[in-house]
Amino acid sequence: MRYKFLTVIALLAVTISARAQEKWGLLKCIEYAMANNISVKQTDLQSKIAELDLKQSKLGQIPGLNFSGGPTFNSGRTQNPNFSLSTESYLSANMQLQSSADIFNWFSKRNTIAANEWELQAAKASTDKLKNDIALSVANLYLQILLGMEQEKIAGVQLQQSQAQLSNTRKLVDAGALPELNAAELEAQVARDSATVITSRGNVVQNILSLKAFMAVDAATPFEIETPAADKIFVEKIADLQPESVYALAMANMPQQRVNDFRIKAAQKNSAAAKGGLYPTISAFGSLGSRYFSRSEEVTGSYLINPPIGKVTVGGLDYSVYRPEPFDAYTYRKQPFFSQLNQNFNQSIGLNISIPIFNGYNNRTIYEKSKITIRNQQLQKELDDQTLKQDIYKAYNAAVVALEKLNAGKKSLETSERTMNFAQKRFEVGMMTTFELITNQNNLFRARLENALNQFDYVFKMKVLEFYRGQGLKF
Repeated sequence: MRYKFLTVIALLAVTISARAQEKWGLLKCIEYAMANNISVKQTDLQSKIAELDLKQSKLGQIPGLNFSGGPTFNSGRTQNPNFSLSTESYLSANMQLQSSADIFNWFSKRNTIAANEWELQAAKASTDKLKNDIALSVANLYLQILLGMEQEKIAGVQLQQSQAQLSNTRKLVDAGALPELNAAELEAQVARDSATVITSRGNVVQNILSLKAFMAVDAATPFEIETPAADKIFVEKIADLQPESVYALAMANMPQQRVNDFRIKAAQKNSAAAKGGLYPTISAFGSLGSRYFSRSEEVTGSYLINPPIGKVTVGGLDYSVYRPEPFDAYTYRKQPFFSQLNQNFNQSIGLNISIPIFNGYNNRTIYEKSKITIRNQQLQKELDDQTLKQDIYKAYNAAVVALEKLNAGKKSLETSERTMNFAQKRFEVGMMTTFELITNQNNLFRARLENALNQFDYVFKMKVLEFYRGQGLKF
């Protein structure tokens, strides 16, 4: 049993270690950010609010039903429900069930429902837009991390070269073949290269922390990304991303353009609903009600009585005088609660026509504002379309420039590598000073950094151009 327990613990440890060492690819980072980014969650909540507004507007077509009522205690001289004045205390209660429904209101409710449906579509499209923006931002940070790692790698190679040169030069200085100045210059170069490595490493850590924050990953969580070479990342051919064709696709697929279309339609429906408020509304109503009075009594029985109405004296004797006919007398009791409710039950039904004549110009103002809202949404759409086209042309121009810089940088790197090879050979035979060697070495270092920067810059510029098609990023 003990060995089984230890085996389970070992397997769990291996699993946890494997997960901790799992590397994050760009697609995985984007998907995780879309699912966990706080801004996306907030936008999802707005969509849920839009869903509730739509649900409420649909249920608004169902007739309303309300109950009202409650007990009342009275004391003192009052007119009771029997319409008599008395000084007494009693308990009463009134209950009423009311219902009403619009029969015709110039389609205001239907237009409101349609407007809320378009608002829901706009809210969902806004979430898609935010997710697209997050994908682009995550891709940018991811590429910045890759660039930083490449810079750190190049700086590390440069540091190793400087250290090797310092070691060789130190041997020559100790042997008296070179002056101490050569070693001092290389020591300063090693110090500068070390600082460059430290700075590059710090930039990588900083970008990783930024990416974690964007993905809503705890800063203390172990995090390592996959490191594909820049030339291995898939990019479209720039000939396939001409700005006009990209703009046509963007107009059909970009979420912001859908948001604007949906909001214009919602504004038009809201305007139609507001216009209905200028006209009469026909509605039906009905109610059921009853009441209770604590001093109310009911007859429980009757009997005949004929009390004397006077006296007469005949022959010195008194005789009582009675009515010719006896009359009925009744017995009473407190009327029960449910009996009163049944006896006092009443019903009503009717039609109501509400005609807006003058209400402070309120309905007319709402309608006029709704027309302005439509125009404002149309102008916003025009502005966003213009901005989108400008951004696409700028992105295309930036991609062309990045490609040209990449090609030029490759040639510059090849030249710097050949120059460094010649300089190294001349330095080894004493035909070049240490300062000149360091200068050539720094030129090669800058060429390598610039080439790495150009590669990742071109990839990102192309990804931006791909992004504007509204078909997602490909990697």
